[in-house]
Amino acid sequence: MIVTTKDLEAACATLAQSDFITIDTEFLRETTFWPELCLIQMASPTLEVIVDPLAEGLDLKPFFELMANSAVTKVFHAARQDIEIIFHLGNLIPHPIFDTQVAAMVCGFGDSVSYDQLVQKIKNVQIDKSSRFTDWSRRPLSEKQLDYALADVTHLRDVYLKLRDELEREGRAGWLKEEMAILEARETYDLHPDDAWQRLKMRLRKPQELMVLKGVAAWREREARARNVPRSRVLKDDAIFEIAQQQPKDAEALGRLRTIPKGWERSSSGSAIVETVNAALAIPKAEWPQIQRQAHVPEGTASAVELLKVLLRLTSEKHGVAAKMIANTDDLEKIALDGEKAEVPAMSGWRRELFGDYALKLINGGVALRFVGKKIEAVELA
Repeated sequence: MIVTTKDLEAACATLAQSDFITIDTEFLRETTFWPELCLIQMASPTLEVIVDPLAEGLDLKPFFELMANSAVTKVFHAARQDIEIIFHLGNLIPHPIFDTQVAAMVCGFGDSVSYDQLVQKIKNVQIDKSSRFTDWSRRPLSEKQLDYALADVTHLRDVYLKLRDELEREGRAGWLKEEMAILEARETYDLHPDDAWQRLKMRLRKPQELMVLKGVAAWREREARARNVPRSRVLKDDAIFEIAQQQPKDAEALGRLRTIPKGWERSSSGSAIVETVNAALAIPKAEWPQIQRQAHVPEGTASAVELLKVLLRLTSEKHGVAAKMIANTDDLEKIALDGEKAEVPAMSGWRRELFGDYALKLINGGVALRFVGKKIEAVELA
């Protein structure tokens, strides 16, 4: 393992000479808000390295400079968490990137295919997964554990080359580029505490309740970040919903809530919650957020969605693209309700060309589904 800044500089200089490198990280986050980076694995066609970010005195600056090098494509599998770590520690997002999980869906390998499944399909190699539950923060790591970690980037080289060539051959490189733009967007990882409520599944009916929920969720987000503990260690989701609905204005009222641990209402956190609730309730009614009412779903919509699901599956099979990449059930319902005006990904770009236009024709009577030779097919009507 690389444990000195000097060796890391030399390795990154060599890796930067390649037009692509594969990257993976091992981390722990069960007891922290921010993931604890424990290992970095990288490979180019000519070099394979493992970096120990926990080594005393090691400066990761050369690694971050490599991540910012736009001349080198950074290849990940299921990149989001790896990029989140790099963004948090280095305040940058690697560019350009290539996510083999997304590319595999575009190339028809199924929905959210795992790394070992992809390696099995492309290289016919079975990965030994016996070390996957390793505590990567412990030292020393065994040769078996290091071999397992390195395999996450060595096989990825061949997977990348296969998928890259297939995307180019099928003219789908632009499709992947659209998806990578989302992964490379700063706002994907830089969630403002005031927007933390959006992570919660809404179960509220009144604007005043939503006002309180927003305030409490923002307080929890800031507290979890400051203490570097998981959100649930600060306050569970169910407690936030109960606080939003019951709106306790003092410690006594907070202590009566079912989801609040006994005595917690007398803590500094309990006091902060009461203060947050009262601050939310003091906001003028004119500034309360509006709750989106569920639109009335016309009779027959469910049947239209079922037909669209069939068309989506036919499209997915015909073009070799995972159905999940094209549309989900919520998207199909919006298309059935709003048609051309549906604000969903399937109504723009390559998805519209592949599926969206045919979906509109189906709901407008211009496409029929028929059963021929034990198969369902879509037929455009004159």
